Amino acid sequence: MRLSLMATAMATAFAAVLLAGCATPPPAPVQVKILAINDFHGNLKPPGGGIRIKDPADPTKTLSVPAGGAEHLATAVAELRAKNPNHVFVAAGDLIGATPLLSALFRDEPTVQALGLMGLEASAVGNHEFDKGAAELLRMQRGGCPAEGCNGPQPFKGASYQYLAASTIDEKSGKTLFPPYYIKSFQGIPVAFIGLTLKDTPTIVVPSGVAGLRFADEAQTVNALVPQLQQQGVQAIVVLIHEGGVPTGDYNECPGISGPIVDIVKKLDKAVDLVISGHTHRAYNCRIDGRLVTSGDKYGTIVTQIDITLDPQTRRITNAVADNVIVRTGSFAKAPALTQLIAQYEALATPLAKRVVGRVGAALPSSANPAGESPLGQVIADAQLAATKDAGAQIAFMNPGGIRAALAMPADGQVRYEDLFSIQPFYNNLVTMTLSGAQILQLLEQQWQGQPHPRVMQVSRGFSYQWDQNRPEGQRVVPGSVRLNGEPLNPGTNYRVTVNGFMASGGDSFNLLKQGTERRTGMMDVDALEQFVKNNPLLVPGPLDRITRLN
Repeated sequence: MRLSLMATAMATAFAAVLLAGCATPPPAPVQVKILAINDFHGNLKPPGGGIRIKDPADPTKTLSVPAGGAEHLATAVAELRAKNPNHVFVAAGDLIGATPLLSALFRDEPTVQALGLMGLEASAVGNHEFDKGAAELLRMQRGGCPAEGCNGPQPFKGASYQYLAASTIDEKSGKTLFPPYYIKSFQGIPVAFIGLTLKDTPTIVVPSGVAGLRFADEAQTVNALVPQLQQQGVQAIVVLIHEGGVPTGDYNECPGISGPIVDIVKKLDKAVDLVISGHTHRAYNCRIDGRLVTSGDKYGTIVTQIDITLDPQTRRITNAVADNVIVRTGSFAKAPALTQLIAQYEALATPLAKRVVGRVGAALPSSANPAGESPLGQVIADAQLAATKDAGAQIAFMNPGGIRAALAMPADGQVRYEDLFSIQPFYNNLVTMTLSGAQILQLLEQQWQGQPHPRVMQVSRGFSYQWDQNRPEGQRVVPGSVRLNGEPLNPGTNYRVTVNGFMASGGDSFNLLKQGTERRTGMMDVDALEQFVKNNPLLVPGPLDRITRLN
């Protein structure tokens, strides 16, 4: 009996060992590669100047690295994607809008096609996606011809990637303009990408571009979506947001960062594991509130590769590391499919783009001096004043954010239309209005009020003033220093002032301009610049003496 019991016990123990040996091991973590870009702005060709980084040989200095452009970016994405079969390519907005001539001539259709060829899957909408209004943005997604007809090499089929707009609400329907998120599964584990733009979009876009739309708070929008996603079994959550910060370090580090993105991240639900940002045209690789936060510069000069680890049991992201990879034109070859696409559009664009409009005698830099004035800014303001004299213009103001490039000195001295368009790509009408001297003084103070950083307007010839950095906001313009053609500005006198259509509608928080009366719409801003260059051969930088900064 005892032998029988012992045999049974031994058999049971042996069976237990066998079962233990055959037990299914826990599933291995899933590795996923996320590739991300932001603020591409239709730079199908490598941007001039590439990207500035610290000089590896001397960190106290910086150097320019040739980088970017659709052809090289496509190859970089393909090579990085090949490292992991579990991958996704996403973006944080401003893929179109404020684009170079090659894309802008065709209403950014070539950029949308190029990104599709690269395999982009989803993108947040940025503020510049609204430059031409919601209806045009919907056409970018769905395809079809604009009202004036198609002018590309083939019918436009729309974006193969999905735009996301979690915080952009159509006030009429109460629904989001685009889906709020995109979900992709990797070995059965879903990952959600919530896409949204900055809530302040209406203050930096022409009002007609966002008419009928409401922009909700970024963090509140994301936090409201988290429970919905979790109910669907989604525990891994990534935010694609067109808002950002300003770092103190180099392109792949983050010793310090400031700006709206910091507060937004701190308010996000802890279920959000990763934030991919943009808007500020800066590159950073940060940890904010314990979470990875990235941004990839601009114009396709960087593709951010983010390697995440997914836990098959909790379905959460357990680890995330990022690397901002510079898309060096010397390291990544041109992708043939993108070269072919660009060539098709270049053949159609060349006659207009290469048209000679005038000559310059020297380069016109767009970088501002400590007072906020630049040589190119002066020329643009003077051009807009000259173009609107028939509307009675006495003063012209130009917002610095509307100057997108410098005017280099061409080898032959000849300026072409494409050079001017790269400087002013928004194609805004000029608007001349009546303002009192008191209103102009208040407008000048708005250069520091309610701004993320000072926006010192460029001013036309004959207008001058002083400002004091040590005086409080609202009182920085030195009393009695504002002059027009040598005479003190009279608060009680009316003046005719020219600005672009974006500013005229309160853009860049210059809300006072909405009070302007007797408005008269003039030519387009880039056309005014063309006319000025044509009428003033051999332009050279003038003295930067219109704006004086004290302290």
